[in-house]
Amino acid sequence: MSEQRFDFPHQQLAFEEMQKRVLEAQARVGRLEAALAEAVDAWCFAPLVRNLQVLRGIRLVSAATLVAEVGDLTRFDNPKQLMAYVGLVPSEHSSGARTKRGRITRAGNAQARTMLIEAGWSYRLPAREERRYRERVIDLPEDIQAIGWKAQVRLSQRYRRLAATSKPQPKVTTAIARELVGYAWDIARRVSPAVAG
Repeated sequence: MSEQRFDFPHQQLAFEEMQKRVLEAQARVGRLEAALAEAVDAWCFAPLVRNLQVLRGIRLVSAATLVAEVGDLTRFDNPKQLMAYVGLVPSEHSSGARTKRGRITRAGNAQARTMLIEAGWSYRLPAREERRYRERVIDLPEDIQAIGWKAQVRLSQRYRRLAATSKPQPKVTTAIARELVGYAWDIARRVSPAVAG
């Protein structure tokens, strides 16, 4: 953090105390992420957690959360079942030939849904392969990397297209999260769980 100087000693003291708190919080997050990485390495779903990180907006914590909350993503026959499980499908009120769709159901796993919606926000930016992303996915299979890039291109374009129609941002992000689930399911189908040894 940059060094800041204030004219009054009380301002300087307050600034330094806040700066210490930020640095302590960053160190705590680093320790917790290191412990999570160590725990995930010994987990049978470690390959899935590692491969899900090819998706933009999904890093170690969010990938581990999704897998911990949902379990084996391949137990669903298709991505629509997984979308329904996490509560990202619209509610429906039907009578005869009339069909009326409403808000998302919010049934299912709230933690997984929240994590996916948070990941959906990252698609508001144009698709790009920045250095950190390339370093993160370099060891992953090419077909998994192709899914991640396809998702990034499609969902970034879709986000901009939906936002251009003046839809509220939460609705746009929820739509992106719903489609992101489909890509996660596709990755899960291609990844074998680790064999406990």
